[in-house]
Amino acid sequence: MKKLVITLFIIFLIWMIVGACLLYMEYPKAQIVMGLGVFFMSFILMPIFIYYRYRDGKYKKYIIGNEKSKD
Repeated sequence: MKKLVITLFIIFLIWMIVGACLLYMEYPKAQIVMGLGVFFMSFILMPIFIYYRYRDGKYKKYIIGNEKSKD
């Protein structure tokens, strides 16, 4: 799973660099390339990363519970 996240990150990073180069060269479809890169990074890479990072319940120590406070 870690290799998948790293591989996708590198692919999308290269995609964004190519999109920035196309924007610099004023390619007509450059904004579409950049937009798809951002879209795929947000809706494919981020959910996979969040699942990988928090699948073992490590997040539970950061959640504020409903413990009764001493008021």
